[in-house]
Amino acid sequence: MTITTLSRQNIQALTPYQSARKLGGNGTIWLNANEYPTSPEFQLSGKDLNRYPEPQPQRVVQAYANYAGVSTENVLVTRGGDEGIELIIRTFCEPRQDAILFCPPTYGMYAVSAETAGVLSKTVPLTDDFQLNLPEIKNHLNDVKVVFVCSPNNPTGNLLKQSDILDLLQITAGKAIVVVDEAYIEFCPEASVINLLKNYPHLAIIRTLSKAFALAGLRCGFVLANPELIDILSKVIAPYPIPVPSADLAEQALRPANIATVQVLTQELLSNRQWLAKALLVLHQVEKVYESEANYLLIKCQNGQAVFKALWEQGIILRDQNKTLHLQNCIRITVGTRNECERVVEAIKEVK
Repeated sequence: MTITTLSRQNIQALTPYQSARKLGGNGTIWLNANEYPTSPEFQLSGKDLNRYPEPQPQRVVQAYANYAGVSTENVLVTRGGDEGIELIIRTFCEPRQDAILFCPPTYGMYAVSAETAGVLSKTVPLTDDFQLNLPEIKNHLNDVKVVFVCSPNNPTGNLLKQSDILDLLQITAGKAIVVVDEAYIEFCPEASVINLLKNYPHLAIIRTLSKAFALAGLRCGFVLANPELIDILSKVIAPYPIPVPSADLAEQALRPANIATVQVLTQELLSNRQWLAKALLVLHQVEKVYESEANYLLIKCQNGQAVFKALWEQGIILRDQNKTLHLQNCIRITVGTRNECERVVEAIKEVK
């Protein structure tokens, strides 16, 4: 008997999520985790840390509700968007009985979170243009309690049609929770489905401060949903999920002046994305640059692994998508500073 064999069988068989830092690399340019290229400067307030934090930091709840245009009753603060994903699965799915459904290629944590909870996964691949295959989803809803969709989708960068999300909500009403992951919505705020919350009690939206707010190290995210759904999740979430320093910095990030700064910086990043897309398109090593509404680009190369390896060896760390469904020879590139974008283009240009 070993420690490993004492663990649950599904954990023994689990292939863990390969986070950007876990993949390693001796990088000087990190463009593999969709982080913002620069960090804001906030100050800790010096609050006493001998007391437990609020179960839900009310100033953060209020600030995010104001930002998102919803009531405080619609907001749950979580340790990053990933905790929101896991929390919804643990709340609504019976282990070894219920299933989640997601549509690859998409974010890998949906599958990993389900597996660690002992919950089954069903997949309905996206169509060739990376949209929902609604007829197939409808055919696979038996035993499904939660459906995850991501818009803009990671790693493809495209938006899902809002009309398809609306249809998905209609066919799942009374059957399953629909989770729309909007981690990258600040780069295309007009595409949010937050206006659908009032009419669909089974809709949950995942948000985060890790991307456009440039606070990936803070680990602060949100679930937006109707009060009944929020109340159920509140029964399951850890009693003190958000540390005092994290709540303090999140509240500063959500002040109107900083939100205005984020909006300006987001436009600068979108300008860099446009420049990078055009520069990559003319390289003979690049076959296709997919349209993106997020802070990254997916490209298809003649030999994606050779390009990825060549840049890796130069300390330019990108995200290899070659083993992802339908993404052979593809690489995801986080949009960095203009200098970082230029160095990526020059490095790819030199690949034989």
